[in-house]
Amino acid sequence: MIEIISQDRCVNCNQCVSVCPTNVFDPATEEGGIPSIARKSDCQSCFMCELYCPTDALFVAPLAEQEAEFQESELIEAGLLGSYRANLGWTRGSKSTAADDGSYIVFRRMHGH
Repeated sequence: MIEIISQDRCVNCNQCVSVCPTNVFDPATEEGGIPSIARKSDCQSCFMCELYCPTDALFVAPLAEQEAEFQESELIEAGLLGSYRANLGWTRGSKSTAADDGSYIVFRRMHGH
């Protein structure tokens, strides 16, 4: 479930608002503001917002049904803000991890690659 939008990291690009399939976010209503988590209970933990955030300003907890308390400073210290995107290889200079995915391996075998 979406837990945090970092005030310090967010550049108000509204990518999270655009990519969210369940319309969890509302865009910022004031100059210099950030999007808000308006419908948190609608979050399905798909991680699309965290994946597309260019500044690693979001944290999605992996459990969709469980409320939890998170401190932004602790998440930063643990390297968890933006970690989903980094783990998938979506950061600059990262190696793509698609070839390691089980579904991709099966697909390649089925197509004789």
